[in-house]
Amino acid sequence: MSQEDLARQLGDLARYLQGKDSLEETLQSIVDAAVGSVHGAEYAGLSVVESRKAMRTVAVSDDLVCEVDQAQIDFQEGPCLSALHVKHTVRVTDLARDERWPRFASAAVALGIRSMLSFQLYVIADDLGALNLYARDAGAFTDDSEQTGLLFATHAAVAMADAQEQAHLTRAITTRDLIGQAKGILMERHRLTGDQAFALLVRASQRTNTKLLDVAEYLVHSGELPKPR
Repeated sequence: MSQEDLARQLGDLARYLQGKDSLEETLQSIVDAAVGSVHGAEYAGLSVVESRKAMRTVAVSDDLVCEVDQAQIDFQEGPCLSALHVKHTVRVTDLARDERWPRFASAAVALGIRSMLSFQLYVIADDLGALNLYARDAGAFTDDSEQTGLLFATHAAVAMADAQEQAHLTRAITTRDLIGQAKGILMERHRLTGDQAFALLVRASQRTNTKLLDVAEYLVHSGELPKPR
């Protein structure tokens, strides 16, 4: 693929990802597009590590990816974890011969995976993200695959960040609206001020050991404050 064709393809990809309506749809589109964009990739997955603790897989192009990623989680070793914590890009030519992660490599080969290519997508405070590509054949990924994958990962990281920001904004608006509705119910029912109604929600949250948002949602849908168990 020429540089001009690659630039055109990645431009189309950026517009395609920006057109998705939700974070989940964006993440799924990234892994699906990765398989079609990077030479040698048969499967793809997105993984995140929050607060530099447990890794979890948030989107996959095939269920096989979940099994391979679970092996990395179980053994706490593998290309994805290295890409997340140590290097920006990790390429594995043949897991059957690679000695860097012996327990994970053995499990991956047993699942039919021989090649991997992992890219660090972002590091924000203690949160990290990675794009992982998988293939059944040894030597599936080339220098061109790595170059294209790096460019793809850059676009994917931007789309992922935009989608996450939009999701956070949507959740914030939903939270504000639910709490506002709950306060309105209490203000009308008990002739309270806004501050008094909010304090009542907080006390109900503390008394029932329930998140404030869940208390508000319960009140809005049931008409009652939750009772202690």
